[in-house]
Amino acid sequence: MKKTGVLLTIAFLFANGLYAQSRLSEPLGSYKNMVKTGNGIDIATENATVSISFFNPSLIKVSVSKQTPDNFSYAVIQTAPAGLANIIENTTQIELTTAALKVVITKSPILISFYNLQGEVLNQDLPSLGIRWQGTEVTNYKKLQPSEKFIGLGEKTGDLNRFGTVLTNWNTDHPAYGLNDDPLYQTQPFYMGIHGNKVYGIFFDNSFKTTFNFGASNTLYSSFAADDGNLVYYFFGAPTVAQILNDYTWLIGRSLLPPLWSLGYQQCKWSYYPESEVLSVANTFRNKKLPCDVIYLDIHYMDAYKVFTFSPERFPNPKHLTSELDKMGFKLAVIIDPGIKIEKGYKQYDEGVANDLFIKYPDGTFYNGSVWPGPTHFPDYTNPETRKWWGESFKFYIDNGVVGFWNDMNEPAVWGANFPSVNEINFDGRGGTMREGHNLYGLQMARSTYEGTKKLMNRRPLVITRAGYAGVQRYSSVWTGDNFASDEHMLLSARMVSNMGLAGIAFAGPDVGGFMGDCSAKLFTRWITQGVFTPFFRGHNVNSEKSKEPWAFGDAVESHARNVLNLRYQLLPYIYSAFYTATQTGMPVARSLAIDYTFDEAIYKKDFQNEYFFGPAFLVTPISSEATVAKIYLPKGNWYRYTTQELYEGGKECLIEVPMNDLPVFVKESSLIPMQTVVQNTSEMPSDTLFLKIYKGSISNIFTYYEDDGVSYEFEQGAFLKRDLVYNPAQKSLTIGKPEGSYTGKFKSVKLMFIGFDSKTVIVNKKQQALDNDNALVVPFAEQVITGL
Repeated sequence: MKKTGVLLTIAFLFANGLYAQSRLSEPLGSYKNMVKTGNGIDIATENATVSISFFNPSLIKVSVSKQTPDNFSYAVIQTAPAGLANIIENTTQIELTTAALKVVITKSPILISFYNLQGEVLNQDLPSLGIRWQGTEVTNYKKLQPSEKFIGLGEKTGDLNRFGTVLTNWNTDHPAYGLNDDPLYQTQPFYMGIHGNKVYGIFFDNSFKTTFNFGASNTLYSSFAADDGNLVYYFFGAPTVAQILNDYTWLIGRSLLPPLWSLGYQQCKWSYYPESEVLSVANTFRNKKLPCDVIYLDIHYMDAYKVFTFSPERFPNPKHLTSELDKMGFKLAVIIDPGIKIEKGYKQYDEGVANDLFIKYPDGTFYNGSVWPGPTHFPDYTNPETRKWWGESFKFYIDNGVVGFWNDMNEPAVWGANFPSVNEINFDGRGGTMREGHNLYGLQMARSTYEGTKKLMNRRPLVITRAGYAGVQRYSSVWTGDNFASDEHMLLSARMVSNMGLAGIAFAGPDVGGFMGDCSAKLFTRWITQGVFTPFFRGHNVNSEKSKEPWAFGDAVESHARNVLNLRYQLLPYIYSAFYTATQTGMPVARSLAIDYTFDEAIYKKDFQNEYFFGPAFLVTPISSEATVAKIYLPKGNWYRYTTQELYEGGKECLIEVPMNDLPVFVKESSLIPMQTVVQNTSEMPSDTLFLKIYKGSISNIFTYYEDDGVSYEFEQGAFLKRDLVYNPAQKSLTIGKPEGSYTGKFKSVKLMFIGFDSKTVIVNKKQQALDNDNALVVPFAEQVITGL
């Protein structure tokens, strides 16, 4: 009896000890041994394995796993080469040195620190916490550096500087989101830390729900954590934000070169129907000479909300509709939701069931959720067969002349509930659940849509998505979801779009005028002007609110809208060239000032954090609709107000007048801005003269001009025109560089427009030529040097 009692007591204590231990966090532990690999090292610790690999001298992958390392990723498209680092080991630490960085790993306990070659700390684990687990949750605690700032995470509300906040990645349908609401529709787990004169980046490639603490309620650490899975992150140690963006977008892929027509104005409403209303809207744009290229159909175009159908009553002949729109120079885009209505006889339902293409419960039955069509099944886009089937289904739309594909509700959203995390998905044969796949759903839907439509069309489609994960720019543009008609949302949208640029997404924008809520004439005037300087430029509104077409606010607003839409189309050579640059370097089109002015404290102030660059030349300073005088900040250098050509000295705050018809937009000194004549849509040819504005300055500047046919993929075989335009103030010269590529181009001549210059003559081909009264001169658009500026 005594023996039994002792055993029961031991069992009780042991069980409670294990229970107590399970509630405690578990550290990474200390070093056991190391193995050199072809591209780095593997370290065995007391509790896990740490793998360090080098992708280039300033890009390092850190993978920490308790079990078998898993290199599966839908985001990363590159692999690590061999032999980039020198490895030195002693009794207390391991040093790995490249041509750009030094990584120091202490052994007891395992802690990872990153240094530049000057020995300065860029980023380091917090010694007291390091990397730890609580159950399945894994967290990496990083030591806060003095006055450290944090930027990034893509589509988030809140301030430019994320310090002091906690942000979560869990793609969420969040209509009319507040100014600090989180999470939203996208997961972009990439951020940059800034301290002293140093910057670094971290991409946390984990698709489970992730949480980022940027020094909230503590003075010790920042951290990133995932609910489950391995701790896999990439460290970027290049010395500038621009170089880090270059490395990051090389790793996960850069934005697509969009069709030229998608860079014009786009008009949407929930919903335009029937066909007669769509044609009426199109005719109104043309009759009022308001440039526009795209009209959208929202959910009411479908038969009972079934995707890959048209309502037989509202749109009995969709091919006729697209043909009539095409005659007027319009492209048609339609909304596509992932939910497939459960209805026997419906082609997509029958095929999905027959071929086992839908997401399932653990018992093998198909998940049934409710959205617009009622009870629906959801395609498993992580299944290659589903992606193929989904892509082939777009033949229905393409045969009917549709060329734009708007992916919505793909967080995925279901009515009144969260999408069950236990649902099982294919994961390209790897297997998994929606707990890991939820944040990937929008990315894989956009991928399926892009790959299918590209193959079927053999020309560039417009793909848009609401939800996504890192790398979504390889397939799609992004809009900022169901925003609201308010000054606060208009200003927030500027910050959100430039923040998406910091995540490698070049083609992004909000619904101009706000999707929800009534928009005042003043607000629409400001917003459509700001929209001109936004990569993705679309007006949209809910069907229960007042219309928000450019003519819906009276004659004065319509006249202003015409002027700014004309400007957008005049700027298309500049905008298209900026998109080309994004495809080559990852430099976004809407650029946070943190890219070029990283260490300027003023740009992080709440008064100025909405300011951004549109391409390399334009500094856009968003302001409210009620402002008549605005306080803005101009960084160091000289700046020209675009509309007045007035010169301002930078490096200070300015109070300026802001009439309703004049959003304060400035041009950086030495800028080069190519423009064209006004067209009503991009299928209409501009004149054969390119207009090149040259702004006097003290710094040299190179603008890479790019042109192709704007619709096909022939540029991939060299059918493009590219040339460098070089302004050299020291030599008082402008060089039109040698053309590259086999494309002839639209423009035979170029009108040089000199702004801020005193010279009334220039030297062209050794001959002095006089400028006209506007300080302009027309010359052939050919390789040459103009001097005497």
